[in-house]
Amino acid sequence: MSDLKVITLDGIEYIRKDSIQKESKEFKDLNYVIVRGDRSGVFAGELCSKKDREVELKNCRRLWYWDGASSLSELAEKGTSKPNDCKFPVEMRLVRILDAIEIIVVSETAYKSIKSVANWSQHDE
Repeated sequence: MSDLKVITLDGIEYIRKDSIQKESKEFKDLNYVIVRGDRSGVFAGELCSKKDREVELKNCRRLWYWDGASSLSELAEKGTSKPNDCKFPVEMRLVRILDAIEIIVVSETAYKSIKSVANWSQHDE
């Protein structure tokens, strides 16, 4: 962040407390992550448990296709700039991913962005 106010004292850099954006308590408790599976795909949800490559997520969505972010890292940090072009199916109560190879913590901004993407479906409603 270029807005940080930094002071150096005896060779140690200190950041002013009021220059750091805080995440809301509500979001912090969620532990919202993006998980990339080796073959199962990409999911975003609340992390319940992790053991070896097995990860359980609740209130999660498969990120079938995304646009408006150049990578999962950018999607996890900034969200999508093109929510209407993303294909995120319906939210699921619980998913166990057996082949997790990457877990990325999602920022509050990205969380709101991912949650705002309309459900994509091929069913006529």
